[in-house]
Amino acid sequence: MSDEEKGFVLKDNPDEEKKTETAADASSESGFSGEEQLPEINFATFIFSLNSSALVHLGMVEEPGTDKKMKNLLLAKQTIDILGILAEKTKGNLTDDEDNLLKSILHDLRMMYVKEKS
Repeated sequence: MSDEEKGFVLKDNPDEEKKTETAADASSESGFSGEEQLPEINFATFIFSLNSSALVHLGMVEEPGTDKKMKNLLLAKQTIDILGILAEKTKGNLTDDEDNLLKSILHDLRMMYVKEKS
């Protein structure tokens, strides 16, 4: 396999080429062996990811890598607002399950935020 087949090439300047990092390069540097399975990427896993981030910022869940609960309400609000924008922009385009998931998570996070804010 040639170098070009392993990754892709960015050409910012026609006279200059930069090879990007391949998935294999990134996984070996991050300690990901490729044997581990990540969850399927879909709308639900994306929403759960944002939910997890918001819970960390609300201080409800330990921050990965630190094993400490740290509260950052500004970042929590920003993540909740992102979920709100997603709900607004995807209205009418989600399955019933996706819509219910998003509404439920958004409601719960908003209630937790109000409780933590006061």
